[in-house]
Amino acid sequence: MLRYADGDLAAFRALYQRHQRGLYRFVAWRSPRRDWVDEVAQETWIGLHQARARYVPSASFRTFLYQIARNRLVDLQRQSPLLADDAGPELESPAADMALESRQMNTALHRAIRALPGEQKEALVLQQFSGLSLEEIAALTEAPVETVKSRLRYAMRKLREQLAADVAAQEEQA
Repeated sequence: MLRYADGDLAAFRALYQRHQRGLYRFVAWRSPRRDWVDEVAQETWIGLHQARARYVPSASFRTFLYQIARNRLVDLQRQSPLLADDAGPELESPAADMALESRQMNTALHRAIRALPGEQKEALVLQQFSGLSLEEIAALTEAPVETVKSRLRYAMRKLREQLAADVAAQEEQA
């Protein structure tokens, strides 16, 4: 990022290639509307370009990038306070011929993640899908590391409970 701030366009290309997928996943999970995902991801890269001169490496680059996206999502939510939360992004299955049971479990997991309270979902997605450390999540969410740990612990507990309830319901139907 420092090289890009100095005008090195090849450095931007490297940043984009390295972080585009993680950023997109973060925005997709965080966005309450599917139609915002592409817009926010694109505006994040534009925001990075505009902020390049004031970049200070006090946290990881990824934290800096995701904070730009997070701020844009907050701005959009403030502009649309009555928006209805849609079902969220559908994630790709690992293989086209995935067994029905795996698809159902995958769907149940994603439904359970989407049902988590916002701060717990955010911490879980940042850790599990975006690979951020506890310290990076704390910096991004402006919360103490211990709070991030608690959010992750509660999120995992709720996921286990929800998935156990889903399995019990499926067994009852069978």
